[in-house]
Amino acid sequence: MSLRKRQRSASSSRLSTLSSSPAPHAAASASSPPLSFPNADLVLRLHLDPCPDDDADLDAGEDHRPSLDLHVSSASLLRSRYFAALLSDRWSPAPTSAAGGHGHLSLAVAAPRSASHPFHAHVEVVRLLHTLDFAGAIHSPADALDILPVALQLLFDACVEACTRFLEAVPWSPDEEARVLEIAPLLPADEAADLLARITPPQAASASAAGGEAARSPSEAMLHGLIHSAIHGHPVPAATKAFVAMLLKDYPSRDCVQKVLDEAFLSRLETVKELMGKYASPDFRVAVDSDERDAIQRLNLQSAVLNVRHLLWLIERMVEMRVAGNAVKLWSEQAALTADLQKLLNDVDMWKNITPGLPVLVTRCTLRFANSVVNGETIVPRQVRTKLVRSWLPVLNVCRNMVQPMQCGYKSPNCQELEETFLQIISTLPVPDAQELLQQCLGFSTRNVDDCPHLIAAFKTWFRRAGRAPQGAEN
Repeated sequence: MSLRKRQRSASSSRLSTLSSSPAPHAAASASSPPLSFPNADLVLRLHLDPCPDDDADLDAGEDHRPSLDLHVSSASLLRSRYFAALLSDRWSPAPTSAAGGHGHLSLAVAAPRSASHPFHAHVEVVRLLHTLDFAGAIHSPADALDILPVALQLLFDACVEACTRFLEAVPWSPDEEARVLEIAPLLPADEAADLLARITPPQAASASAAGGEAARSPSEAMLHGLIHSAIHGHPVPAATKAFVAMLLKDYPSRDCVQKVLDEAFLSRLETVKELMGKYASPDFRVAVDSDERDAIQRLNLQSAVLNVRHLLWLIERMVEMRVAGNAVKLWSEQAALTADLQKLLNDVDMWKNITPGLPVLVTRCTLRFANSVVNGETIVPRQVRTKLVRSWLPVLNVCRNMVQPMQCGYKSPNCQELEETFLQIISTLPVPDAQELLQQCLGFSTRNVDDCPHLIAAFKTWFRRAGRAPQGAEN
């Protein structure tokens, strides 16, 4: 037996003990034995108010509708502002013969279509008017949600407060949440606010306090916090990143996810640029002694590697969700960063001893973006594709020429794949742009021509296209 059914059964039993007759069935009529409360001096008749769609019930007289008589204490009913008004000087009691010496009140109950006990909630509220035993009556959200509409109807303020206080403190099922949303507009503002705070976001400020920037929505703020937790210092980073990646993938608003990922990407990219800029700055190199400079540079480069790892994770999420367009454009505009990276990679002793993994990470970031463009996962304009190759091709050339094969040399799968991907992007560009960039790819060749079929194919394609007569030209 469910908690709700047990509660209803217990309520009927308590009322039955106050009377010599059992609790009535849903189809109880006016002739059913009444339920009696202590110090009863009034008869309260509950009768079903027919639904407008039920023509038969509309035609039937009130005496033929299901009803239930309750012998109640008028002093207890005064706890309800509705009954207090009825029992004021304006109220005139019914003839005593009509109710065995008691006054008479009638209360219409909206007819529930599927409830087996249509009067249950009203009986419970009447009982609470006499006992004020809210803890004994409200054992679950369903109990509170059954009682609350009746308490609101009867203006039983103490009961409304008890129900809302219970609902505010316990979890709800999805169905119960839907009922809370339905009833919240009927509640006093304070009680409604306490319940709605759980299931509806607060009204977003139109601008943040500083600078007038638009404030994040609650969903954006949550996603931003999840991404921050995934890439910063969680005890189990791999599991956390996998979980956050799943949440991002399943989130229904792609625009919201893109906005949050773009913000995180820009933040990490700016950090990498700042750290690499410090390494490449000539002012920094002469401002401190060599030992202090080396220690600071070591920290800066190690931090740069960590942030490039974060960038790679963010790039993978953006590409996976097909929201990498803004990030690809931004990555294509990093002429200053690529220049600083070339300085570092040419300083073989520095990066090899401090950050041996940096060339591989940078290559993987560029490769992930470039592959998404070639595969059609990220659609960007021709100008962006051109700048992407133009900006990052020099870094690729330095990697393959200066880095040991075990790191990112010619035999490295990352560099080999990035060469092929750049050549595919070049094949999507106009003939003049492709001509410019292909000449910068000569470093892809080796002593053995058979080792660079991708480069040979790219030049053959360009020559074939360049040899065609322009469309519309006269013979």
